[in-house]
Amino acid sequence: MKVIAINGSPRKNGNTAMLIDRVLAELNKEGIETERIQLGGKKIHGCTACMKCFEKQNKLCSIDNDILNKIVEKMIEADGIIIGSPTYFANVSTEVKALIDRAGLVAITNGHMLQRKVGAAVVAVRRAGATDTFDAINKFFFINQFIVPGSIYWNMGFGLGEQEVKGDEEGMNTMRVLGENMAWLLKKISA
Repeated sequence: MKVIAINGSPRKNGNTAMLIDRVLAELNKEGIETERIQLGGKKIHGCTACMKCFEKQNKLCSIDNDILNKIVEKMIEADGIIIGSPTYFANVSTEVKALIDRAGLVAITNGHMLQRKVGAAVVAVRRAGATDTFDAINKFFFINQFIVPGSIYWNMGFGLGEQEVKGDEEGMNTMRVLGENMAWLLKKISA
């Protein structure tokens, strides 16, 4: 089994990454292979509504000069997908928005190719707007027929400065439990 985690923050080792890594640590304890992919700060375009994915149905976006198709290939291979985003103006980062718009459309046009994978949203926030970010990522999961595990609170951690989230004990514990629940669910599905 393998889980990929997509870090939508431009800070490679910031709060979003710390929260993701806490989930991945639990998955690793359970023998599940993991990979963290840095999306934030990479070149990725928004959807152009060209609808070529409907015509081609080749599991790829027609925009091929950015990172998206490489990530889509990894999404297809993975059993579980974590999408992490900082909260920017009460929503996902622009990179995560481009990812969910384009990967979502490619998945739907190719027979819901991501259905029944396990998905988890991870959100870093300074103070407010995290539930909107959490909701945006989960809507991607739900429309693509993912199975989404819960935790003891919404999957968010609070912190402003880089790595400040490690001081949010409740947030870090929420990620620990999310990792445990995701591992349990992955094992039940694969049994």
